[in-house]
Amino acid sequence: MNSGIDSNKGMTKGKTKGKVFLEVVSTLQAVSTFLFLGVACTLLMFYLMFTSLWPIPTLYFVWQVVDWHTPERGGRKTTFVRNWRVWDHLRDFFPIKLVKTAELNPNKNYIVGIHPHGIMGFGALTCFSTESCGFKELFPGLRSTLLVLVGLFRLPVFREYTMFLGLLPVSKKSLVHLLTNRGKGNAAVIVIGGAAESLFSAPGINTLVMRQRKGFVRVALEFGADLVPAYAFGENEIFKQVIFSEGSLGRRLQDLFKKIMGFAPCLFAGEHMGILPYRIPITTVVGSPISVPKHIKATEEEVDHFHNLYMEALSKLFHEHKVSCGLSENHELRII
Repeated sequence: MNSGIDSNKGMTKGKTKGKVFLEVVSTLQAVSTFLFLGVACTLLMFYLMFTSLWPIPTLYFVWQVVDWHTPERGGRKTTFVRNWRVWDHLRDFFPIKLVKTAELNPNKNYIVGIHPHGIMGFGALTCFSTESCGFKELFPGLRSTLLVLVGLFRLPVFREYTMFLGLLPVSKKSLVHLLTNRGKGNAAVIVIGGAAESLFSAPGINTLVMRQRKGFVRVALEFGADLVPAYAFGENEIFKQVIFSEGSLGRRLQDLFKKIMGFAPCLFAGEHMGILPYRIPITTVVGSPISVPKHIKATEEEVDHFHNLYMEALSKLFHEHKVSCGLSENHELRII
């Protein structure tokens, strides 16, 4: 994999200064949103409670309570937000590309596992929650929905923004709604490794957390949704992270924070004050579907069988595309 400096020179070649500027600003917007917007919205609303503007947050909090279950009932996706030009500039910054390897029948429903989590999951967000990478053109008749941390939908105002993007909480209720109330042609996209996997995100590391994560397989069996593996090559390369060893004080603190808050704090750095990711291509490759029968009360043996099939298909996808997507032949996939 090229260094960040070499990559930056190559990725900006042939672009105007104005285009480079728009890409940087768009990427900073995405990073700032990920890191700060949820906290900023929460602090602002609570601050307003102690000012003359207190009716505004009061009315909003009442609205939030009334609207509490909307995220798990399909949310409020808007094509306007998903089509913002800012996502095109974010895509071009790295750049990010979506690759199709097999047809997905629009008369079926799918649970797509996207790996790895990375630090911020730019590949998953851009490919499956915006229109910038051409998902609709590659998979006509399918609607992609990215499911993310439930806690994001508890944050005032920020929850509205996430729903406008089409994001939904990664919960059983959300999946049930997607797979039963929206007909066919749904692709529910889940970052299987979650926050735990972000702690392994660093250049040259391909570690996935999923051996004990079988809930998505149980749901697939319950509703007869086919499983589809997807891998975002380059996602782990865009930031450098301090990875603490198992059992160290740093790792114990990260695990404790993750247990309490639902996400893990990572000590990472990019370029330009450490907040801007390196311009390294992210290629999200979507694999072939694994046919899953509908078994409302699947046995543990059935769950294990399809979970193993999924891991085998994911490993095959990784090794078939790793070289063409920027990794060397000796890169291995570690599943824990």
